[in-house]
Amino acid sequence: MAPAPLLQLSGISLTYGGNPLFDGLDLVIQPGDRLALVGRNGSGKSTLMKIMAGLVEADSGSRVLTPGTTVGYMEQEPDFSGFATLGDYAMQRLDPSEAYRVEIAAEGLGFDPSVPVETASGGERRRAALARLLAEAPELMLLDEPTNHLDIQAIQWLEERLRETRAAFVLISHDRAFLNGLSRAMLWVDRGQVRRLDQGFAAFEDWRDKTWSDEDEARHKLDRKIKHEAKWAVEGISARRKRNQGRVRALQALKAERASQIRRQGTAALALDAGAQSGKLVVEADTITKAFDDRPILKDFSLKVLRGDRVALVGPNGVGKTTLLKLLTGEMAPDSGTIRLGTNLEMAVFDQTRARLDPEASLWENLTGDPQMRVSGQADQVMVRGTPKHVVGYLKDFLFDEAQARAPVRSLSGGERARLLLARIMARESNLLVLDEPTNDLDVETLDLLQDILGEYPGTVLLVSHDRDFIDRVATTTLLFEGQGRVTVYAGGWSDMMAQRALTEPARSAVKPAAKPAPVKAPEPAKPSKPSRGLSFTERKRLNDLPDEIARLEAEIARLSETLSDAAIYTREPVKAAKATEMMSQRQAALTRAEEEWLELAERDQDA
Repeated sequence: MAPAPLLQLSGISLTYGGNPLFDGLDLVIQPGDRLALVGRNGSGKSTLMKIMAGLVEADSGSRVLTPGTTVGYMEQEPDFSGFATLGDYAMQRLDPSEAYRVEIAAEGLGFDPSVPVETASGGERRRAALARLLAEAPELMLLDEPTNHLDIQAIQWLEERLRETRAAFVLISHDRAFLNGLSRAMLWVDRGQVRRLDQGFAAFEDWRDKTWSDEDEARHKLDRKIKHEAKWAVEGISARRKRNQGRVRALQALKAERASQIRRQGTAALALDAGAQSGKLVVEADTITKAFDDRPILKDFSLKVLRGDRVALVGPNGVGKTTLLKLLTGEMAPDSGTIRLGTNLEMAVFDQTRARLDPEASLWENLTGDPQMRVSGQADQVMVRGTPKHVVGYLKDFLFDEAQARAPVRSLSGGERARLLLARIMARESNLLVLDEPTNDLDVETLDLLQDILGEYPGTVLLVSHDRDFIDRVATTTLLFEGQGRVTVYAGGWSDMMAQRALTEPARSAVKPAAKPAPVKAPEPAKPSKPSRGLSFTERKRLNDLPDEIARLEAEIARLSETLSDAAIYTREPVKAAKATEMMSQRQAALTRAEEEWLELAERDQDA
C-alpha cells in the first residue's frame, strides 16, 4: 500500500491586486520528495510556499496535512522580534538538551549563536533561521532561497546535509549547482499553473522549452482555425444563416479561448554598452596589505587586471572579498603597497546591499534622480546609453508595469530590486563592471541572460559571487580567499580552480610527485651535493619545479579537451565553449614554453 501523502493542495485559487495568482491549483507532496520550486520572479513561488506552510489562506480550495506530519518553513525575512540572540531564536521549539543540534548547524553554516539579534547582519539572521529548521528536523522542510548570503563553503555543507536527510523538502533557489545536486523532481510555476516534472533540475530547461514550443504550435493552429472560420462567417453566413448558427457560436467560443490564453512574459531587456575603451591595464596591485583591528585581510597581495578580464572573488563571508573590490577600484587605500588604476575607466557598480537604491523613493524617482541618468528639463525621461527614453518604457524593458513605476522600492521583492539596480547600471556606458553578489534573488532565466550579456561585454568585470555555476560560466580568473590574509590566484572559474587545487596541493591530492609524468624521457638531472657550475641556484630550483608544472598543464589540457569534445557545447553554451577554447590555447602555449625551458636547463645541467 502506497504511503499517505504528507501534504495535498486541491483546487487552490488566490487573487492579488485583481489578478489571479493561482486558479484551481492541485499539488501533492509525498514522503521523500526532493522538489525544486522554480519560476520567474513575481510568479508566486514564495506565496505558494506560504500556502504549503499554512501561513497564507487561499480564496478557495483546501490544504490537507496528514495527521502527525511536522512542517518547517524557512522564509526569506524571518521575524526575530522577542529574541535576544540568534541562538535563542534557533532554540525556540527545542528542549535545552537538544542545543547540540543548533551548535552543529551553526558550525556548518558559519555563525555565532551568541550574537545579539539587534547587531546581527541579514546574512547571520538567515543562517540562524536555517539552523533552526535543520535542528527541528521536520518531516517536510520548505526552504525559500536558503543559499542567499551563504558563502560557498556553507552552501556545500547545507547541500550535504539535505542530501543525507530522510525528510521531504521543497526548495526555491537560483543556484544551478545546488539545484542540480539535490532535486529529484521539479515544480514549475508559470502563469498561474504549477506543472510537475519527475526529473531533477538538469532536465528542467529542455522540458520548459518543449512545453513552450508545444504551446506556441497549439496557439498558431488555433489562430489559423479562427482565421478560417472568420473568413467563412463573412463570405457564407448570409446564404446559410439558420442552419449555421452553431458554427457561428463555435467561432465565438474559439475567440474566447484565444482571448483567455495568458501570453508568456518576455525576458528582461538586459544590454550593456562598453562605451570608450579603457587602457590595456585596468588595475595593478603591487604587494598590498590590509588589516582591520589587527585582523589581516591581505598580505603582500599582487594582481594585474587587463582589459577584458573577468575576475571572480570567492571565499567565506567576512574574509575580505568586498574590501578587495574597494581597494581595486580606488574606493579604499591599502595599509601598504600600491594600487595603480588604468586610464579612461568608466565604472558601474552593483552593490551587495542594494544600498544605491532609495527604499522610500519610487522606481521612477530612483531612475530620474540618478545624476548619470537624468535628462535636463525632462522629468519623465532617462538617458539610456546616450539616448533619452521615457522612464516607464525603460522600466517595462525590465519587466516592471506602469503601476509599479510610482510604487516605493521597499514594496519590491528581492529579485525585483536586483532587476531595478541592473536597470540603473545598464543605462550607462561603462568599461569596468563591479558586481558584488549580483545573483542573489534573480530567477534562472534572468541569470541566463545576464551570463550571456557578460560573455559578450567587451569591458572588464570584477565579480563577487557564491554561485559556482555562474562563476564557471563567467570568470576567466578566480581569486580564492583562504584566510589570514592569503589570496591565491587561479586561471578559469570555480571548477578550474578546484581541479588545479587537487593537482597542486599535496593534502588534497592522491597523486605523488614521483608519479607525475615528465614531458620527455630524459634522465633526471643529477643532484650533486654542491650546485653545478652550469646552473644558478634559481635555475636549479626552476629545473626541479618544471615537471610538476608540466604535469599540471597536461592535466588541465586533458580536462579542457574532454569539455570541448562535446559538440553540443558550442550551441548550448557558446560562451563557455569560447572560454574553454581560449584557455586551451593558453595552456598549450604555456606547456610548449615549459617543455622547451626544461630541455634547455636539463641539457645545460648535463653539460656542466
